[in-house]
Amino acid sequence: MEATRNMDDNVVLYHGSREIEATPEIRVGRYQKDFSIGFYCTALQEQARRWATRFPGRGYVNMYEYRPRPNLQTLVFPEMTEEWLDFIVASRLGRRHEYDSVEGPVANDVIFNYVQNFVDGKISREAFWALVKFKRPTHQICLCTSRALESLCFINATEVISEK
Repeated sequence: MEATRNMDDNVVLYHGSREIEATPEIRVGRYQKDFSIGFYCTALQEQARRWATRFPGRGYVNMYEYRPRPNLQTLVFPEMTEEWLDFIVASRLGRRHEYDSVEGPVANDVIFNYVQNFVDGKISREAFWALVKFKRPTHQICLCTSRALESLCFINATEVISEK
């Protein structure tokens, strides 16, 4: 699958975090994520707010201007597809890829449970697609390399408080 975004388009992206991320960096975490290791953003401000408030206390929604660079290897999944599912399964199993950025729907906790059930052979592909059919739209872009991070320009951060 090839990128479908016009690489000349600048857009605003958001990153939900427990801290202000004026200088984004790629951090290797304990858990494998949808599109592997990287700095995750979204075009959906409310989704970034959910990311920032998933832990008790104070969080921040960081805002960036995203200026895509034409020389980056980019993979875009406009929607949940068989290829998207296979890519997430591979990433969650720790397989690395060569892309600078990967963009597409989020396999959030609920959807990830369905992915894990599929990987474990507990449900079929058909059952997976039936279960995710009515989930709300999501979006994420994983900036996987330092070259991709250069596409971000910090605008500001807004404090949000978790009610958990």
